[in-house]
Parts: sequence; C-alpha cells; structure tokens
Amino acid sequence: MMEKLFRIRAKDFHPGCVVAMGTALVFLMPVVSASAQWAVYDGANHVENVLIAARTLQQIDNQITSLANQAQMLVNQGRNLASLPLSTLSSLQSSISQTTALLAQAQNIAYSVQSVEQQYQQAYTSVSSGMSDSTLFSQAQTRWQYSVGGFEDALKLQARVVGNIPSDSSAMSQLVSASQTSTGALQAAQAGNQLLALQSHQLSDIQAELAANGRATALQQARDAATEAESDTQYQHFSQHDAYAPGTVSMFGSNGN
Repeated sequence: MMEKLFRIRAKDFHPGCVVAMGTALVFLMPVVSASAQWAVYDGANHVENVLIAARTLQQIDNQITSLANQAQMLVNQGRNLASLPLSTLSSLQSSISQTTALLAQAQNIAYSVQSVEQQYQQAYTSVSSGMSDSTLFSQAQTRWQYSVGGFEDALKLQARVVGNIPSDSSAMSQLVSASQTSTGALQAAQAGNQLLALQSHQLSDIQAELAANGRATALQQARDAATEAESDTQYQHFSQHDAYAPGTVSMFGSNGN
C-alpha cells in the first residue's frame, strides 16, 4: 500500500521543482556527513604532546649516557684493582736469608756484643809480663787465626754480593717493564713497592759487606796492637836475664891442641 503511495511518476513533477529538490539535497548531505565523520583538530594539544615526547627521549638518552659512564667507571676501577702478576719477593727473601746465613757463620769472633767482649778480652788484651813464652805464642797464634778467618768471611760475603748482581738486574728489568705496562694504579704501585724492596735488599748487601770488611780490618788492627804489646813483653823477659859473662871454651880436645 505504501509503495503505491510513494510511486510518483515523472510527469507529475515540474522541471523547476526537480532542480529545487536536488539543490536542497546537495546542501543537506555535507551537513549530515560532517556531523557524523569529521574529527576536531587541536593544534596546541598536538604541539604539547610532541614536546613531552621529545623531553622523554632526551631523558632516556641522558640515562643511557649515564649508564655508559658508570660502566666505564667500573671497568676503570677493575683495572685499578687488578693485582700485578709478577712477584720477586720470594727470590729477595731467599737471597737475604743466604746473606744472613753467611753472617751467622762468621768464624771465631761472631757478630755478637757478648762474643766480642769475651773473646777479645781473652785474645787481645790479656798480654802481661808474667806470661810464659808458650802462652804468648799461643795467643799470637789465636789472633792470627782470627784475622785470617775474618778476611775469609769478608771474601765469602763479597762473593755472595757479587753473585746477586745478575739476579737483581734481571728482577729490576722485569719490574720496570711491569710498571710501564701496568693496566691500573694498583699494578703500578705494586711494581714500585717491589722496586723499593729490591733497593732495600741491595742496600742490606752493601751493609753486610761493609760490616764484614770492617770486622776483618778491626781484627787485623787489634792483632797489630796485641803484637806490639807482646813484643814489649818479650823484650822485658829478655832484659830480665843476667848479663853475659865470658868463659873459657875448649875446642878440638881438652888440652887446647
């Protein structure tokens, strides 16, 4: 029934009416479409969102840079805390122990205040006019042995110090090379400390050698002084004998022929 009502034949409309209706439809269609599909654009809000995103990206970039710096700092700290792989301490201690052993093997009068006081008193300052010739000779023999032993000890120690030179030179070269190629502050400091230990070892060798040479020289000087005192005592013994008295001497028989 409704379809029949809306059936309009073309002959019932005038041309002007058709144009008017088409014009009205043209003006009505954009209004309906715009109200249903078009979005409102807020330019200020868009700019604000872009700035916020840029600031966020800058903060992330700063955080990445900070993390990279912290990682590099940890790497540097690890290098600074790395220990030196080279150590010369055991060889230095062994060398010092051998030098100390040589000093402990000192013959006769040892490097001891008590030993010096006791033996020096017996061998060098106990010469008196009341001693017999055999006692004087025995003491002179003892002093000679002390001097010879002192020079022998000094020569042994000198040989030991000279023998340490090649090993000390090799250790010094290794430590200097390790110091120059160190990866951190700790390795450089440890190389420097070992160089100072090597220097101390060399100074102790020099000190021990000076002590041995001084001991040998002192023993010889003490021997010379004791020999002088002994000579004076022997002269006193000789001067106490009676004067020479001439007598008759028989030669080639008792009748003097």
